Amino acid sequence: MSSAAERMAALKARVAAAVGNSKGGLSVSLHPALEDLNARPPSLKPANSGKQVPNKYLEPTPSETHGFRAREPRKLEFNQKGKYIQQANAIRRQEALEQIKKRVAEQSRKAGLNEVPSDKSFVVEEPPAVEWFDQGYLAEGKTYADINDLACLRLDGEDSIITDLVQHPVPLEPPQDGLVPHAKPMFMTRKEQKKLRRQKRMADLKETQAKIRLGLMPAPEPKVKKSNLMRVLGEEAVQDPTAVEERVNRQIAERHEKHVTINAERKLTKEQKHEKLAVNQEKDIAKGIHMLVFKIGNLASGQHRFKIWKNAEQLALTGICLVHPRTNLVIVEGGQYSTNKYKKLMMSRIDWTQSAPPPSAPANPHNTREWMTDDANSMASNTITLLFEGESKTRTFKKWSSKICDTDKEAFDFLSRVKLESFWVQARQL
Repeated sequence: MSSAAERMAALKARVAAAVGNSKGGLSVSLHPALEDLNARPPSLKPANSGKQVPNKYLEPTPSETHGFRAREPRKLEFNQKGKYIQQANAIRRQEALEQIKKRVAEQSRKAGLNEVPSDKSFVVEEPPAVEWFDQGYLAEGKTYADINDLACLRLDGEDSIITDLVQHPVPLEPPQDGLVPHAKPMFMTRKEQKKLRRQKRMADLKETQAKIRLGLMPAPEPKVKKSNLMRVLGEEAVQDPTAVEERVNRQIAERHEKHVTINAERKLTKEQKHEKLAVNQEKDIAKGIHMLVFKIGNLASGQHRFKIWKNAEQLALTGICLVHPRTNLVIVEGGQYSTNKYKKLMMSRIDWTQSAPPPSAPANPHNTREWMTDDANSMASNTITLLFEGESKTRTFKKWSSKICDTDKEAFDFLSRVKLESFWVQARQL
């Protein structure tokens, strides 16, 4: 038995040794949970694992601070020389200023300029015996105590303000109706316009034919021409062709004369044309004031100045033409249609490099200067620039005028009166 027990113990020992030294296969080490707890090796932990690392971005709480901060000793500081003298001078100046204010207030009070209101000024007066709006209903010398007595009231009679007339206020048009935009007509192509005109003419012709059938109007004479002479007047033309031809020529002449007369009656006279143009310009201005500012290098040419003035007058524009030795400004304002026409004139139509021939008559010395010479060399490099284009709330100028400025200050002062000096500064910077 002892030998069998020894052999069993030796076998177990070899099995245990083989199981402990194996690294795979069936010879696998025992799971740690099945091993003896006391036999586990101690786990390696960092030395500072239980200690929390402080956050440098957080302020430490009072519990984390070690006691209160020690009181720092006060340093010995000496006052600078003159410190209290300066403070005393400042106080003296303040007192002197207060004395001056009191003296000025006293003089103003004596002169009656700035009287301080007393308490009596804030006392509310008692209501009168009869208010001003009730005096017309009460008799002379009566008060509200006599209101129950009909003899003391002026309700009827010649001196009464109560009548049997009803005052109706003047009816006014709603202001929002004028702000409603008008409906724009639909745009039609050329083909659609011809079709619409053809349909209208067809409707008028049918209406005329219907009136002729009902006897409301006489039938028109046949429109005989030389081309349809034989077809319309067949037998008559064969019998007496000379008389027929004469009659046809007379009808053709009458129709032509009638056509010319109707056109002449429909044509506007010279006064009507001017009146129609003025009405259209007023309508254009009513839509809004537009402003244009041009900078021209040289305005010595009289032709250029005449075109600027004449076209502005014809387009009902107001503004100013500033003539200067180095910088020339043209400021115009008016309706949108007029300003667009004037812009095309200034930017495209006028040749600013063209030099005009010398005038035959002597120039007016009040309207010219020595530097206003349009020689070919100075006009060859002449240019125009559009400085500003936009809308203005109101008109700045009442009429069109021109001014000759010899210096920059003269031009700047003139534009400062109408608050347009910024355009001169902008033109000089270009």
